[in-house]
Amino acid sequence: MGFGRFIQASYFQCARTSGIPKHVRYKPPSLVQWRHSGSCLYKAVIFDMGGVLLPSPYKIAAEWELRNRIPPGTIKQAFISGGENRPWMRYMRGELTSAEFLQEFGQQCSEIANFSVPVDSFLSDLTSSQVSKQLPIMTEALECIRAEGLKTAVLSNNFYLHSGGSFLPLDRKQFDVVDDPETALKELETYLEFPLRGFVPHTRLMRPTMEIPRDTLQKYLEEAVGGQTTGPLIVRQFSHGQSNPTYYIKFGDRHLVLRKKPPGNLLPSAHAVEREYRVLKAIAEAGIPVPKVLALCEDSSLIGTPFYLMEYCTGHIYKDPSLPGLEPGQRRAIYTAMNKVLCKIHSVDLKVAGLEDYGKHGNYVQRQVQTWTKQYRATETHTIPAMERLVEWLPLHLPGNQKTTVVHGDFRLDNLIFHPDRPEVLAVLDWELSTLGDPISDVAYNCMTHYLPSDFDILKGLRDCDVTQLGIPTAEEYFQMYCGHMGIPPIKDWNFYMAFSFFRVAAILQGVYKRSLTGQASSATAERGGKQAEFMANLAWDFATKEGFRVFKEFPAAKPLARSYSTWPRKGAFPWRNYVTLTPSSPAHAPKAHLILSPNGLPGRAQDLYRKLKRFMDVNVYPAEQILRDHQVSQARWTPHPLIEELKDKAKSEGLWNLFLPVETDPRVKHGAGLTNQEYAHFCELMGTSLSAPEIFNCSAPDTGNMEVLVRYGTEEQKERWLHPLLDGKIRSCFAMTEPQVASSDATNIESSIIEEKGFYILNGHKWWISGALDPRCQLCVFMGKTDPEAQRHKQQSMLLVPMDTPGITITRPLSVFGIEDAPAGHGEILFENVRVPKENILLGPGRGFEIAQGRLGPGRIHHCMRLIGHSERALALMKERVTSRVAFGKPLAEQGTILEDIAKSRAEIEQARLLVLKAALLMDTAGNKAAALEIAMIKMVAPVMALRVTDRAIQAFGAAGLSNDYPLAQFFAWARALRLADGPDEVHRTAVAKLELKR
Repeated sequence: MGFGRFIQASYFQCARTSGIPKHVRYKPPSLVQWRHSGSCLYKAVIFDMGGVLLPSPYKIAAEWELRNRIPPGTIKQAFISGGENRPWMRYMRGELTSAEFLQEFGQQCSEIANFSVPVDSFLSDLTSSQVSKQLPIMTEALECIRAEGLKTAVLSNNFYLHSGGSFLPLDRKQFDVVDDPETALKELETYLEFPLRGFVPHTRLMRPTMEIPRDTLQKYLEEAVGGQTTGPLIVRQFSHGQSNPTYYIKFGDRHLVLRKKPPGNLLPSAHAVEREYRVLKAIAEAGIPVPKVLALCEDSSLIGTPFYLMEYCTGHIYKDPSLPGLEPGQRRAIYTAMNKVLCKIHSVDLKVAGLEDYGKHGNYVQRQVQTWTKQYRATETHTIPAMERLVEWLPLHLPGNQKTTVVHGDFRLDNLIFHPDRPEVLAVLDWELSTLGDPISDVAYNCMTHYLPSDFDILKGLRDCDVTQLGIPTAEEYFQMYCGHMGIPPIKDWNFYMAFSFFRVAAILQGVYKRSLTGQASSATAERGGKQAEFMANLAWDFATKEGFRVFKEFPAAKPLARSYSTWPRKGAFPWRNYVTLTPSSPAHAPKAHLILSPNGLPGRAQDLYRKLKRFMDVNVYPAEQILRDHQVSQARWTPHPLIEELKDKAKSEGLWNLFLPVETDPRVKHGAGLTNQEYAHFCELMGTSLSAPEIFNCSAPDTGNMEVLVRYGTEEQKERWLHPLLDGKIRSCFAMTEPQVASSDATNIESSIIEEKGFYILNGHKWWISGALDPRCQLCVFMGKTDPEAQRHKQQSMLLVPMDTPGITITRPLSVFGIEDAPAGHGEILFENVRVPKENILLGPGRGFEIAQGRLGPGRIHHCMRLIGHSERALALMKERVTSRVAFGKPLAEQGTILEDIAKSRAEIEQARLLVLKAALLMDTAGNKAAALEIAMIKMVAPVMALRVTDRAIQAFGAAGLSNDYPLAQFFAWARALRLADGPDEVHRTAVAKLELKR
């Protein structure tokens, strides 16, 4: 470590401080290219003094601590602890005298050691002539380097002793000393190959792809600007400005700014410097502080693209919105001045300024959304999920009553030049995106920094700052300040404008990133910054969500369900839920990848399909329920009722078939309806209002899970034999995993064996609760057993496709749930005794069973929970109908306090569970089943318990009738209770949730 970094003795007075590197890196000899000085790549070697030329102070400190019985590491800790205000750093900056430093440093060491430390003694040792002697090995190295013609320098802190002498215990002849700074500067410019004079704040040399031909430019300036030219033409590029390249020009005694279009093929309406020139000229005459424009050149042959010139304005540009170094009152004054100048821009009289045709009047935000959507699509390099959602959400939530004014389009703090001594805006810069439009979009854009982190690459933000303490208005206060200055009412839908602003910036950054890939973007940080488009899109979606909740809260309470449920045939037996955030006039489509709270929010095609499903339920399913329930307790119950097959054919003919298969599994929509998991959630809930409905639409378990397994993991031969008949509804299937001898909630406990033998697998095992196994249409069993008990715990299991007519399969009995046999599918107990299955019937391969089971359970669990929401809605509707039609103790049941309490609890619990189910479905769609593991576990834990409570309350309201077969309540209750065990008991899911929570 560098000596000068750690020590200033009390005997010295600080004269000068230089930066000291933290480490000296050594390159192994095998990697060093030794060259003669004539061809050496290096020109000089800089040596750190402490720890390199002189012995390390750490070693000296350790020896001193040992001699003086000081706790090891005390001195080192004192040197490095305490941040910028530690005694050592304050002494280096000259803030402490020698005596003050000695006192404070001694106190710091004493606090570390817990007793008095004689720092005078240590510092004396450290600066003694014996210790501060140059290391011989480094002296020899210096001589070798200088012999090869290289220059040498030393990096150190230089201190003066009380005697007046300098503490630099080195042979100064070993180092080069700069005698003539001018000569040294020229030599350094030669080595660096760029000038070191003429610096202008916020500028750099022109980037290679953005260079301007100087000779051509100089000739143009002589004609367009004129004036006496003394000295060379200086051209530097501003480091900011990611869209239109901007340059500083020094032409004689004139200081100018040039803005041009970027090179390359550009989008038709982008980078219109001609419009910038026009608006700057017009609004300057209206009293808006802007730079004075001088000339416009539309001839691309001069410097490659059109450009315009304006005067260079001096002043202060605040790059950091937290305004470091200012007092709270000064910060507030700066933000107030910015707010006022924005109001002034929005108050420009369009007719007087000659800007009535500067843009279209009305529908600004709508046009902007369309424009930036097109620009985003034109520069899209990869899918950004949040952008996809916003592209659909924004057009549905456009604000009404938009005012038309001049809008800047890129109004933010670092596009303003302030007076250096007072809070006054001298110039508003960068008008490339200006047009006629909705002024609130400017205000929202101006507030974006409030939601960006302070270390954001593109634009520093205030998100992690206490703006109130800093004296900076919050975003809400800034909006209110604007409304006060403009004399307008508060802006209710400002969350929409924030979403729109972040969406627009995301589209811009995507364009910048795309151009950076071809070298067209002008900013040095374009490539890094353009990749932040996804970050901006996510912020936009956050505001879209907030706006959705605001609208939802203000939306009038949903009208009570128009019709009560009935177990008897009648039209419209089950009403359509209508808890929506969209107004009735909204277009009939919604985003594909955001939370869809009601069927009204479904995309157009899905919404049409939902309406068709509801009509089918009203007309065909509800009227058939009692017939099918009666059949389930009849002598013929193990034979499917003909009405089921009739309704299946009808549903298939109407396109209401295989709705469950998610689009991610079936992207070409070859087998299903192309619904996402979240879209299907609403369909599944509707089908869940009737126990018979899922089978009628070929969406019932366990067939749905087995079909997904075959789609995902099956070979073409397996799909041809089993998947296609299942998709057609010609056959049914079962899934055999649970075993009576072991706790099957842990799939690794499975004991059934699968042994390979001469091209076959031999299966042996005892399974039970195999749903669907008793159905005469069940022709396929997906069997899980162990192929290698000695393998890794989760690699022991395999899955095979077993025809149900294979010899050795015996269904010993049907199992009942609270006495309900669930005929004709049933839940069977099955023996597999030496069942021989061809090897080609294995799924994926040996040891892949657990993997398949986990993939199968995700969608299966969420389908169960979706249906339970439907069960619960139906149970609540039946309960409401019952309590409004029955009188007890002189008044309707609906007026009894306990009944009212039960209804309120049921509604709240259903809504809570539904939101959690929809969130899980959304995550499955956007992040995948694995990423949604926590939410899937939570819904499986929550939904069955919720359904049990809601159904139990309904049964209680019905009295004994609720237990009968005249209503679906008893079966709803039995299913809900069974699902606290099926696909994993509650305890397993609670454990999974807790473990995942602890990892968060």
